[in-house]
Amino acid sequence: MVTLKAAAEVAKMREAGKVVAEMLAATGAAAKPGASTAELDRIARDVIARHGAASSFLGYYGYPATICTSVNGEIVHGIPSPRRRLKDGDIIGIDAGAIVDGWHADAAVTVAVGSASEAALRLIATTEEALRRGIAAATPGGRIGDIGATVQAYAEGQGYSVVRNYVGHGIGRAMHEEPQVPNYGLPDRGLPIRPGLCLAIEPMLNAGAGETRVLDDRWTVVTADGSLSAHFEHTIWCGEAGPVVLTAVGGEADARIRAELTAGKLVQA
Repeated sequence: MVTLKAAAEVAKMREAGKVVAEMLAATGAAAKPGASTAELDRIARDVIARHGAASSFLGYYGYPATICTSVNGEIVHGIPSPRRRLKDGDIIGIDAGAIVDGWHADAAVTVAVGSASEAALRLIATTEEALRRGIAAATPGGRIGDIGATVQAYAEGQGYSVVRNYVGHGIGRAMHEEPQVPNYGLPDRGLPIRPGLCLAIEPMLNAGAGETRVLDDRWTVVTADGSLSAHFEHTIWCGEAGPVVLTAVGGEADARIRAELTAGKLVQA
């Protein structure tokens, strides 16, 4: 069932979003040559503890870590390990989720480790821009298909493949709620976007083909052809005036939430 959130509920998600933003900033800054992915997980765990929050990921269907760390041809769900040390030229996707007072937020970034190649940097920049465009398409009056169509058109126009086996999702009291939010599709299709809808939009682009496979750990998803992959994600709230990013650094989301709280606007499911 799709649920719409009132401004007071979104305010709680914003608090979780601030924790996620800090987790990603701290772990991204620590993603240097020689660092292990387990060290990044420890940093994320410390941020969670400092804020009295909980990890959305740890223990989820048995997942063993606080964040996901996916290196080079790993697309999503890579498990941090003390044996996995980052090398100069790697790229790493870091996916983090936090819970505050029972409300979730979820976001991801991909960063270059040391001196990455121009090809790797272009993939990262294109994926981040695909996310920005997908968020801009999430406007009340539109449909879920508009988001995926926008991401797909931009990504494929830049020469990249869109991962289809893994998609974005609704979010709120649970990390994964309805509706699913594919990164491909046709415009003007799917669920209408109404004020109060909260979504995690997360393009995953491959430098090669879009096919995937899962490693023996039953978590780590990799490109089938070994090509590089990048992943960006934000949790957004579809406000009456347009989408608001809840997992960004900065005060725009807080100002928009305050405005709707002051106006006394409540969304009914």
